[in-house]
Amino acid sequence: MPVVRSEHAPVHEVHNARFISLIRPDVGSCELCVWRTEVAPGSQGVPHRILGEEAFVLLSGAVGMLIDGESALLAPGDAAIAPAGSVIALSNAGAEPAVLLVTVRRGFAAELPDGSTFVPPWAS
Repeated sequence: MPVVRSEHAPVHEVHNARFISLIRPDVGSCELCVWRTEVAPGSQGVPHRILGEEAFVLLSGAVGMLIDGESALLAPGDAAIAPAGSVIALSNAGAEPAVLLVTVRRGFAAELPDGSTFVPPWAS
């Protein structure tokens, strides 16, 4: 049975956020990727177009979620789904990190503002 211990999960730092890669193909997943995202206090995320569906569950803190121009403030326990092709960004106006659990399908990618494609190492 594949078990990923949080303390052994790879960590990636990008745009004022930390991504802790939990479930991914190299630990036994065939279809899904799951990671924990920690959004730094006082940060504004970079808007980007996602090329696959992405689901978010806020575990702690508060996070602002922007999906295709619509914004919402999420509280712990709230969830949001961003459809493939949407432009998203996360922000944290609070004084504490916001912690989310995020899931996508294997092979997920995003298009950055400069038009380049980014395949996150925590989702491939």
